[in-house]
Amino acid sequence: MEYRLLGRSGCAVSAHCLGTMTFGNESDEKVSHAQLDLFVEQGGTFVDTADVYSAGESERIIGHWFASRPAEVTERIVLATKGRFKMAGDPNGLGLSARHLTRALDASLTRLGVDAIDLYQAHAWDPLTPIDETLRTLDGFVRSGKIRYYGFSNFTGWQLTKAVARARELGLVAPVSLQPQYSLLVREVEWEIVPAAQDAGLGLLPWSPLGGGYLTGKYTRDQRPAGDTRLGDNPSRGMEAYERRGTARTWDVVDAVQRVAEGRGVSMAEVALAWVTDRPGVTSTILGARTVDQLATNLSAAGLHLTDAETAVLDEASDLHAPDYPYGELGLDQRDRAV
Repeated sequence: MEYRLLGRSGCAVSAHCLGTMTFGNESDEKVSHAQLDLFVEQGGTFVDTADVYSAGESERIIGHWFASRPAEVTERIVLATKGRFKMAGDPNGLGLSARHLTRALDASLTRLGVDAIDLYQAHAWDPLTPIDETLRTLDGFVRSGKIRYYGFSNFTGWQLTKAVARARELGLVAPVSLQPQYSLLVREVEWEIVPAAQDAGLGLLPWSPLGGGYLTGKYTRDQRPAGDTRLGDNPSRGMEAYERRGTARTWDVVDAVQRVAEGRGVSMAEVALAWVTDRPGVTSTILGARTVDQLATNLSAAGLHLTDAETAVLDEASDLHAPDYPYGELGLDQRDRAV
């Protein structure tokens, strides 16, 4: 396992992060604990969850694991969680207000059974709460010792830039990370979000690096998802819906990943994970797995680096072919300058 600094902080984390959205939902406590054990055995140190995952059950399962394992194991873990989404039925039961975030953090600390969170993340932008209020609240959490660092998730480029600028203007503790959806199938973040994060010195923590399972080869262009897969019960599920994501470009990318995987003698998942983990600005790629075997396969990507030729094949297949303005050739030309 490789290790990298979390943004401009001095905190080192494993280049792969164990995502726990399945804990308490698709993975029961026994399987979840087995995943945590395997992850640590393989050198993993970074674990990510959120209060909204399985309505708090993911955090409780992680808390039980912390309580049942020796300190020499648990002290290696850099623990991240998130707050923002609905955890109560009242109007203040969600958002990035001081009131909600304070209650959300306290509840997360209780479920996790820890005194402090290493990385606390605003799970998404809140259009109603002034960003100054959110930033002052997060700054207060750091200064009080409840969290050690903070970051954002699912922010757009302008939202991220505004938040970073305001933190500097107000003299507050700066954020260290951004958690966006990023994969060979979702490269739109490279137009504005990745450059904004790099400019601010934030480490990227890509989620859904396997494109909801498409990049593992489990779905095909000729057959709707069925059986024991994430989309098997409901092919119209969310962002990964077969009708939404099953485009010609998707299958072109899947074919390219398969070619590279066969040439390397590794799984398609390993290739897709290696590609995103080595993208500019990436600190740690979040692995999500329903089973221990799936996690073991994903962890095989640790230390795998693609050649320039292999990367070029994947880049070409996944190219979004941006329109000329502002992200295409003419737009880029307007921003170019040579001496």
